[in-house]
Amino acid sequence: MSQKTKKTKVFSALEVANICGVVNQTAINWINAGHLKAYTTPGGQFRVTPEDLAQFMKQRGSEIPPMLQELLDENKTTGGKSIIIVDDDKVLNSLIQKYLEKNFPELKIFQAFDGFEAGTIMANEKPGFVILDLDLPGVDGFSLCKRIKTDENFKNPYIVVVTALKETGLSERVTELGANYFLTKPLSMDQIGAIVNQWAR
Repeated sequence: MSQKTKKTKVFSALEVANICGVVNQTAINWINAGHLKAYTTPGGQFRVTPEDLAQFMKQRGSEIPPMLQELLDENKTTGGKSIIIVDDDKVLNSLIQKYLEKNFPELKIFQAFDGFEAGTIMANEKPGFVILDLDLPGVDGFSLCKRIKTDENFKNPYIVVVTALKETGLSERVTELGANYFLTKPLSMDQIGAIVNQWAR
């Protein structure tokens, strides 16, 4: 395992404004206009990664502050490895997130609570590992699994499908869509950990 790093940081619009020396609404305007890349939380709040903020500041000719540069340097040590947890069960989603952060602190962890949010984070961050629930609001897990595996922009991530559905032939169906692993709920965190450990080595 890699050396332990600090928890991955993302910035709110207000934090972006403070770093750039502008008011909050200006940062929101940058995001809404498409000048600054961001994704939204389930509550509709903007979040900006250190990499996207640094790129934006460089384009504007602004100096990168030491705090931001430190985050960028830390993120480089992860080797680009990141995981997204896609599950609308917020309790389970957060349990998986906390387990992964504790046992794999060198990995970047993203959370999505519906298919649309997952698609946005996938497009922006391109995580290499996806924990994907099938029964999702918005874009369902079946469609999302197929899209992730067939769209070259996502760079063919490793997909672990998790579900409480009991349909016959479900494992074969998701395997045909491109899933690498199939788990049924209730989940064993140790089993998830073993799969992630094998992938991350």
